Formats: sequence, structure tokens, C-alpha cells
Amino acid sequence: MSTTAELQVIAGRIRELRNIMNLSVQEMAAITGVSQREYIESENGYRDMSFTFLHKCAQAFNTDISALVTGELPKLSKYTLMRSGEGMPIRRKEGFEYQHMAPLFKDRLADPFMVTAKYSPKLESSPVDCTQHDGQEFDYIFDGRLRIEIDGHVEIMGPGDKILFNSALPHGMVAIDGEDCHFMSVVIKGSKATSRDAYDDSGTLVDGMDNELLYKRFVNETVNEHGLLTDISFNVPENFNFAFDVVDELAAKKPNKTAMLWLSNEKEKRIFTFKDISELSSQAANYLTSLGIKKNDKVMLVLKRHWQFWVAINALHKIGAVAIPATNQLMEKDYSYRFNAARIKAVIATTDGDVIKSIDAAQKSSDTLKLKLCVNGTHEGWLSFDEGISVQSTYFPRPSDHNVRDNMLMYFTSGTTGYPKIATHSYAYAIGHIVTARFWHNVDPDGLHFTISDTGWGKAVWGKLYGAWLCEAAIFTYDFDRFHAGDILPMFAQYNITTFCAPPTMYRFFIKEDLSKYDF
Repeated sequence: MSTTAELQVIAGRIRELRNIMNLSVQEMAAITGVSQREYIESENGYRDMSFTFLHKCAQAFNTDISALVTGELPKLSKYTLMRSGEGMPIRRKEGFEYQHMAPLFKDRLADPFMVTAKYSPKLESSPVDCTQHDGQEFDYIFDGRLRIEIDGHVEIMGPGDKILFNSALPHGMVAIDGEDCHFMSVVIKGSKATSRDAYDDSGTLVDGMDNELLYKRFVNETVNEHGLLTDISFNVPENFNFAFDVVDELAAKKPNKTAMLWLSNEKEKRIFTFKDISELSSQAANYLTSLGIKKNDKVMLVLKRHWQFWVAINALHKIGAVAIPATNQLMEKDYSYRFNAARIKAVIATTDGDVIKSIDAAQKSSDTLKLKLCVNGTHEGWLSFDEGISVQSTYFPRPSDHNVRDNMLMYFTSGTTGYPKIATHSYAYAIGHIVTARFWHNVDPDGLHFTISDTGWGKAVWGKLYGAWLCEAAIFTYDFDRFHAGDILPMFAQYNITTFCAPPTMYRFFIKEDLSKYDF
């Protein structure tokens, strides 16, 4: 992943060369095989650039890829020598590290790379991500094992194996069998520099790039030549429901795509796909329905950053019940006030700390709280949410009486000028946060977004739920108990976090650290 500063510099070179070559944004989008929006984002430094994107730009500009990356044209004509460990790093795609072995050799007929394909159980079990670029490619395996797919044909390669293929065909590869794979890749250039046949006379793209992100169903947006939003209007379906129309839709569209990378306080990692969230939320909806939870019932969620929050809140959306997120910092009197003010019927809570003790005490003053469920453990007088959902069906039917104006979410204000007040949101609220994710957080559908917030605060749902998933971005969740800047800073490189949002106070702690020690 390139740094923001590097992206801006490379983007500036591409923009300048496009203008010099008198190529339009539409033409470059067609040449590079991305949508016009994605091209504008890349040319303005808002989107990381793959090797294939840079390679096609260089061909279109009749220049060298190293000129785009470093700003210098290759000067060596007799030979170029790269010592062990040297090379120009180029990002290509998730899970791959590329080192260009001859960036300074001019008039190259081929681009040689040393490649590390990082082993990932997620990538091994997912469909191979394919790409295309003009020319041919030769790969030689040094160690590890590689599964390579070329135009639908699959080959398994091991140490000493080599392959030459037409790289204009859809192709992709992934490390398998539990270890990284190291190989040499030589990309042999083709003769095709540009392609202005990817759109018809009316300017409509006809190259199969109809890969619109889900959120575009719900907005009409206009961006200027810099990729900045200038106008937006919303298309709000009368029966819109985030759990069905986003979570379940993405589970059908991209079942193996990562929805959330969750990290426990003890650094236990767990990956949830959209299919996982869809099925778990349906199981939870079935379980809660069996306990008597129905439309408009109020259910409080005190779940810290536990993964069960994302399951429970979408289950409540499917039922039509009203979710009331709350922080685990509440005391007995706080719960008592909220139970009575909102007429809360059920609570799903963490077993951590004194949460259960405080809720049990507060229940004595409530005549509406009937159900108590806990996660990550058991407790006398409480039902186990985890055990209860595990035996339920993964199918939950969509209610026919749902309306987008129904109450979906309820928050209590902080109460700085008196008792906390209730703020209620309808199902349309989720659509409103497309702007948050798309144009504030700048989430990448192929990236990983990290918002630091306990799920008891509103920042959690607009920072790491509604907008991000509408824009098909994966979210990163660290279920920590205490914030330590030195604990979080290494995670940006370790987990390839691409976008980040946190309160100003946390940034103040970050900048007190020695930031030179960390890779962003």
C-alpha cells in the first residue's frame, strides 16, 4: 500500500501526462479497465493504484512504469544490477508484495518482479481475483505452492515449476497449503498501447465494467473533475431495510467477501464474510422471535466491541424491533432510567465487568424488562445468546409490513444538560450514511476501514456499519478494553488498514508516539 503522499505525487504525474496526451477521463477509464469514478479517484490520489492500473497508464502515455512511480525515466542501457533485497516496491493487490527488479533499465521489453504471495486462509478459500494486461507473463516458483487460474483453467504449481501464458486472458493466483509462496514473474510487454474501442459513439462504456457498488442504487450523485461531490439526492425505497437490502444482498452478491476483520482484546483474529453476518443475523432473528421479540419492541444492546453486536443489531432490523445501543460504562441508575423511559423489553449484554450486576439491580425498578441475554459466557437468570442462535435456521423471512419510516434505532443523548433524551431514527437513517463513508471516510470497497468507537455510541453505526457496508467496504474492529496508542499503531501495517477515523483525543495520543517506528 502506498502512502497518501506517494499517491498524490504519482496521481499528479498521471494527470499531467493524460493532459499532455490529450486523453479524456472517459478514455483513460476504458484503457485502464476501471469505472470513470474509480479513475478520477486514482488520478486525484484518493485510491491506491495496482500494478495493472499503472502498467496500462504507462502504455497509454508511451512511457515507463518507473517514470510514473519514481518520476525519473530509466537511464541505463547496457545492464542494471539489483543486489539481494533491492527493488522498487509496487502494490499490485491484496496479499501480494512486488519488487520491480529493473526500474532503471530503459527500453525494456519486459518487467521482471520478485513476488511474495502471502498465505491467507481467506484468499485460499475465496474465488481467485483475476486481472488482465496486454502481453505475456512468465512465472517461476522458488518455494511454496501457488494456485493459478488462467481463463477458467486451474493449475497447482510448486518449487521449480514454471509457466508462460497470455496475460491478456483473465488470470489470478493465490498462495495455498498454509505458507507464503515466493516466485519470479516476468511481464512481457505487448504491442497494444491504448484501446479507444471500449465505449460506443454515445460515450457509453461497453467493456463489461458494469460493476456498480451497491450504494449507487440509493443515491444520485454528481462529482466534479477532482472527484469531489457537488450534488446528491437519495432514492429511498418504501420498504428499505438495511439487514435485508444490504447485508443479505451482499451475501448473495459476494458471499465470500470480508465484511469484518475482528480482533479480540487478546488479539484473537476472526474474519466474518457477508454470508456469515447474513446467516448469523437470521439465526439471531429466529431465536429472538422465538422468545417473543416482535416488531417495535425495544431491545438494549450493551456489547462493547464484541462481534455479536453486528449480528444482534441486524437481527433486530430483520424483526422490525428497535435497537438501543448503550455503553458498558452505565451504572444501575442509568439503566433504570433508560429501561423506564424507553419501555425496554429485552437486553443483550456482555458478561464483562459489572454490566450484568448493574442490569439485574436496575430490573427491580422496571415493569417492562422481561428478557435478559448475555454473550461470551453464561450467568444465572440470563439466557445465552451464543447458544441460542447456534441451533436456529439461517433463513428468516422478510416481513411484509415493513416500512422505511418505521423506528429502527434509538439512542440516549449524553445528558450534559439534564436527563438523557431519546433520539429515534427510522430505517432511512442507514442510507444517509452513504455520504459519511463515501465522501468523508473515503472507504475503499477493496480496503479495510477502522473506526474507533464503542458500540454504545452513535459513531459506531455511522462509522463501522451502515455507510461502510453500503459501500461494500470491510471493517476492522479491535475489541480492546483500554486504549493504548502504542498498541494500535502497529495494526495499520499488520492488517493493511486503508482508512481510519477516531476522535481528536486519540490522535493527540498518537502524535505523542514516535511515529517513525510505524508503517502507514
